[in-house]
Amino acid sequence: MENFLTQTLVYLGAAVVSVPIAKRLGLGSVLGYLIAGVVIGPYALSLVGAQADVMKFAEFGVVILLFLIGLEVQPSMLWDMRKAIFGFGGAQVVGTSVAIAGVSMLLGLPWQTALAVGMVLAMSSTAIVLQTLDEKGLRQGPVGRAAFGILLLQDLAVIPMFALLPLLATVAPTVHADAGGHGGSLVSHLPIWAQTLSVFAAVAAVVGGGRYLVRPIFRFIAEARLREIFTAAALLIVVGVASLMQMVGLSPALGAFLAGVVLAESEFRRELETDIEPFRGLLLGLFFITVGAGVNLPLIASQPLTLIGLVLGLMLLKFLVLLGLARLFGAPLRGAAAVATALAQGGEFAFVLLSFTVGAGVIGAELAALLTAAVAVSMALTPVAMILYERVAALMDAAIPDVAPDTGAFDEGEPDIIIAGFGRFGQITGRLLSANGFKSTVLDSDIEQIELLRRFGRRVHYGDATRLDLLRAAGAERARMLIVALDDREKAVELVETARKAFPDLVILARAWDRRHAYDLLSNGADAVERETFESALAMGATALQKLGFRAHRAHRAAAYFRRHDRRMFEELRPMWGQEEAYILASRDAAQTMDRLLDADLHRMRPGDAGGAWDTASLDEELRERAQQEGAD
Repeated sequence: MENFLTQTLVYLGAAVVSVPIAKRLGLGSVLGYLIAGVVIGPYALSLVGAQADVMKFAEFGVVILLFLIGLEVQPSMLWDMRKAIFGFGGAQVVGTSVAIAGVSMLLGLPWQTALAVGMVLAMSSTAIVLQTLDEKGLRQGPVGRAAFGILLLQDLAVIPMFALLPLLATVAPTVHADAGGHGGSLVSHLPIWAQTLSVFAAVAAVVGGGRYLVRPIFRFIAEARLREIFTAAALLIVVGVASLMQMVGLSPALGAFLAGVVLAESEFRRELETDIEPFRGLLLGLFFITVGAGVNLPLIASQPLTLIGLVLGLMLLKFLVLLGLARLFGAPLRGAAAVATALAQGGEFAFVLLSFTVGAGVIGAELAALLTAAVAVSMALTPVAMILYERVAALMDAAIPDVAPDTGAFDEGEPDIIIAGFGRFGQITGRLLSANGFKSTVLDSDIEQIELLRRFGRRVHYGDATRLDLLRAAGAERARMLIVALDDREKAVELVETARKAFPDLVILARAWDRRHAYDLLSNGADAVERETFESALAMGATALQKLGFRAHRAHRAAAYFRRHDRRMFEELRPMWGQEEAYILASRDAAQTMDRLLDADLHRMRPGDAGGAWDTASLDEELRERAQQEGAD
């Protein structure tokens, strides 16, 4: 106990001293934590014990980190980000693995070892990348979304990697039962195919158990009305699932991620996030310190040129692959360079995978030690690389005046409206309202967008609109309306939920990505939603009808029919949202009904000539519907 308290004192003292100094020097908190770890580590002042102890502590940090990341991931989000995750992210993992494997083979490694090295080094550091992007204000923009998509795919790719890596073994496994330092595997004595089946069975058990057990358990806990029990229950699930993964020879961190995904489907997710969020920064900081403490300084001193070549070669190769893929997927050069720079390092999963491959007889112990040091150094260099990227980007933008984000006091007086998000959607809405005499306060968290808007004379405040204190400062208690026009789906739902609870009299209008997002927003308190592409797609359809020979009034009338029936179907299906099977069946029936009604309306609109005429019966019906709606409001 005394030793534990002493080590805790050393970790916290190193953080308190080093991080403020690093921030003041412009190096960022991540690099400060890493430097502190190197100084107190077993290869410098040796204040925190042996390397094995350090790595175990680091793995605990990864476990908690991956749980928090998983808690933010929902299957619907995976589908909505499928291009960034499975497209860009999948291409990155495959492309980087193949590129590194090719270079490794040229350096003389067998193809099995080279492929294993490629897969291990294809991983990037989720902890360092997200923390660095948060500090740079890039987390919620296109750079942050692309980086998050790749990191999420990497986390998911670890599952098949653990199953496939043993198949690349070139020597007999030695410590497979304790691979990755996890010990206690109950399937290590089984054949490879049986171990692989055990892995997939464990994952299936986690998903199935979470689907049918988690919500009833948390409903039972909610009746106790003890807030700390939620945190205890979350940690219980983390430990339980992590232990299950350990029993089949997988990383506990991977189990924690799956546990987070399971809890992401619970209606209590917000409460759990609120309870655990205060610990996020501290746990991340301790993880970075342990990574720095794990840097093997004697190994670096004995093979400095080899290690420098490995680190620079790894970061350059990953940078080039990521840059090329980002450009291929349509990212602008500056954004592609930011993503490539942020993800050019090795990842925390490399430590676990390297230990696993050594135990499975895939990679030799000496090579694994060298790669571990290279990964740690590359992670330590990531903040430096981002600073270098910013310097280069600043030189390229030297001709553009440097405009700092507006974080000052709100001086718009008593705003009628608060607009959260001022991209292409929010700008049009805001301009229309301003043109009609309404005062608005605008919030946005994309620094590049704010700089661009201020060059055009627009007043936009920098800040995360989901923060309740910021909404109060912006005048939400006095405003008549909040317009949510955020690009981030999850943030939009979170903002609507927060604003509805804090300001019950505030009218909330929200931009929805699609029908599913619209239902989420309405269920969390939005008064009305507008699907962002619906009206523009409808206008395009009307234009297409005109180009195909319809007269203008007939084309617009056809679009009006479609709008009316679609909105009616939207309201009819709303009570079934959240019941997946029932919703799908009802959607099919409603779509068939809508097709029949549209066909009848369009048939009435055709009086016998090619141009068509106004349908007075349908107009009367629409006017009656509008009158009923206004009466209900």
